[in-house]
Amino acid sequence: MAGLIKAEDIAAVKDRVNIEDVVSEHVTLRRAGAGSLKGLCPFHDEKTPSFTVRPAVGVYHCFGCGQSGDVISFVMETEHLSFTESVERLAAKAGMVLRYEEGERPDREPPGRRMRLVEAHRVAEEFYTEALLRDPSARAGRDFLRAKGFDGKAAQHFGVGFAPRTGDALTAHLRAKGFSPEEMTTAGLVGQSSRGLYDRFRGRVVWPIRDITGDTVGFGARRIFEDDRIEAKYLNTSETPVYKKTHVLYGLDLAKKTIARERRAVVVEGYTDVMAAHLAGVDNAVATCGTAFGVDHIKSLRRIMRDEAGGTPARVIFTFDGDAAGQKAAMKAFDEDQRWASQSFVAVAKDGMDPCDLRLRQGDEAVRGLIEDAVPMFEFAVRTTIAGFDLDHAEGRVAAMRAVAPIIAGIRDQTLRPEYVRTVAGWIGVEIEQLSAAVRTAPRGKLSERRPPRREESPAASRQGSQQPSSGPGGGQREGQSVSEAAEPQRPSIPKPNPRDPSIAGERQLLQVMLQYPESLKGTVFDQLVPGDFSAPAHQLILAAAIGAGGPGSVASIGAWNEAVRRGTDPQLHDVLNELVVRDLPTKLDEATGRPDERYVAALIQNVQEGALSSAIADAMGQLRRLDPNAPGYADASRAASARLFQLQTQLNALREAGLR
Repeated sequence: MAGLIKAEDIAAVKDRVNIEDVVSEHVTLRRAGAGSLKGLCPFHDEKTPSFTVRPAVGVYHCFGCGQSGDVISFVMETEHLSFTESVERLAAKAGMVLRYEEGERPDREPPGRRMRLVEAHRVAEEFYTEALLRDPSARAGRDFLRAKGFDGKAAQHFGVGFAPRTGDALTAHLRAKGFSPEEMTTAGLVGQSSRGLYDRFRGRVVWPIRDITGDTVGFGARRIFEDDRIEAKYLNTSETPVYKKTHVLYGLDLAKKTIARERRAVVVEGYTDVMAAHLAGVDNAVATCGTAFGVDHIKSLRRIMRDEAGGTPARVIFTFDGDAAGQKAAMKAFDEDQRWASQSFVAVAKDGMDPCDLRLRQGDEAVRGLIEDAVPMFEFAVRTTIAGFDLDHAEGRVAAMRAVAPIIAGIRDQTLRPEYVRTVAGWIGVEIEQLSAAVRTAPRGKLSERRPPRREESPAASRQGSQQPSSGPGGGQREGQSVSEAAEPQRPSIPKPNPRDPSIAGERQLLQVMLQYPESLKGTVFDQLVPGDFSAPAHQLILAAAIGAGGPGSVASIGAWNEAVRRGTDPQLHDVLNELVVRDLPTKLDEATGRPDERYVAALIQNVQEGALSSAIADAMGQLRRLDPNAPGYADASRAASARLFQLQTQLNALREAGLR
């Protein structure tokens, strides 16, 4: 597919980047046996290390929470990046230039040019923050921040700066740093007029807008001087090759870890609201950058929040001003509510203050209380809608009923509708049956346009997925998909082996040997095993993948061998596969070879063979018992079944005798 990273380059990235180096940036690892490292899991709280890394294979697995994967999935989970972003970041670390199908990825700048534009923004940010402290005209900017409740430490934490009032201070600074006029204008930092280049944000307080990786890609600038020739209160970076306002959320680089840990995000309306929320302890707050909260913003948050249907739901809380514009924004958010699997809430201060003003007047605790007291999005939408009707008269009640019926009809969980109908009927003062009838015949459309909400969608219907195959830790590319987005059509789930079942313990250990020490199986009868010899379906499929990959010893390195097996394994089983790769064998390794003892390996193979024969014998005995003596051909069927049973029992006895020698 055009624009996607070539598969061989993805494999090369995983081969060149040492997973130990990447994981060690987040986890302190210690040696834990031959070829293994162990540390505290970065994905869940624990006191005893259960997070294991096997560098030779390039795989990690936590025996506490079950998280597992390769170096790419580790970056995806810890940095909250998409698959493509993670590969690109690792490639940059390794000094690799990636190739894309049919040329450059269409929505990205060439790596070298993008690097220059991002570097220009970094230099500009340093210039602005220094100007806030040193420039003579910056006093008005400092006064503005103080009036909002932000001291110098807060400004430094968020990178807030000041653009000098002279028309070309930044232009001259960037030119001195070696940036060309074309680079400055392309980055959106400098404008071009008939008189030459000029600074776009002159005389304003500026906030750096960073992407999810922490790179500054744009700025938001606030008017503070009355004689500013640009009357707009806020001036934001225009669309550039590195800045798309519909994709970026202000503060996400600071908030993403808390959002991922708590599975809760707070969406506020402005830069100062984000600052106030974070300083008040609500450090999962983000804001849009001069545009409405839209589909791409939802996709970004869903990926970080692990917004999945089923299980404990994530929560997204919107704060809006209490004025008409705030209510309209809330209705637009409600229009997109079907795109979430999480629960949506709305927080509006009683007197309509935004988080920044609320913190100024009532303190940090009031901001935290605002978030905790948020009401469900559905309730807010209904109450906002019926507030415009006179419920003291029959005509007003009927009109209100007709207005809210599409909202109830748009609830994605149909089992909740009867309860909502009863509740809303009480708010309006109409009969339940009356409102139920209105809901059944309600039209569909967008609430924000004062039409009923659009048709109901299941979460799957609104998912925006990649067309590239799912990879998990080792397969093809999975670009831009959130955690909850699955490949279609849905496959039947494969049951995971029960670790407490003693009958499959030997199977598991044999597969561990196959994956971790494939050379130990040379000269054994392992290659005579077939998937049906294993009892666990997951183990059968993994063995089938190994046979399809050519069998143990068919690939030069252990890493390449495991990668070959992984490619042939259903993605549902990648976690099982990772655990088999990193789990230590319950036996001592030979000091000379570093491998398990030959007798141990032979015993594992024999146990699997015995289990398969015992299962076949039980089936043959059951078949013999089920024969009907009165049925035609009973004698011949009985003789055949008895012969089959005798043959299997003979094989089992011979196998056991051989094991005793």
